[in-house]
Amino acid sequence: MQVKLKKEDFQAMAAHAVAHLPEEACGLIAGEKSDTERVIKKVYYLTNIDHTNEHFSLDLKEQLAAIKDMRKNGLEPLGNWHSHPETPARPSQEDIRLAFDSEASYLIMSLMDQKNPVIHAFRVREGQVSKDEIVTI
Repeated sequence: MQVKLKKEDFQAMAAHAVAHLPEEACGLIAGEKSDTERVIKKVYYLTNIDHTNEHFSLDLKEQLAAIKDMRKNGLEPLGNWHSHPETPARPSQEDIRLAFDSEASYLIMSLMDQKNPVIHAFRVREGQVSKDEIVTI
């Protein structure tokens, strides 16, 4: 599956993530999906309210407001995005737990090299994680 992300959204996500070091930046992604691709139309930047487990927890009020905004604009929730300040980009058990549905998308950004952050797309299906191709447009 392809996950399409606008170049300017990637750059904004990277800048936001670097600005929040050493904590993890996080948010939601929304857009359109088909059987073969997901096109991200909007990126939401939310508050990470829990850093105790070296992961993130989305602020509930912000999350609900983002979902309402998605529905108002005819977008579907595609999943979440977050940064890994000092580790490679890979999904965790927490990512699986936070899935919107059985085929949630995750954009995980590695900031090990802050000047050249790397982003990967993952999908969860029936408890299994697979890596998707991410395309910047």
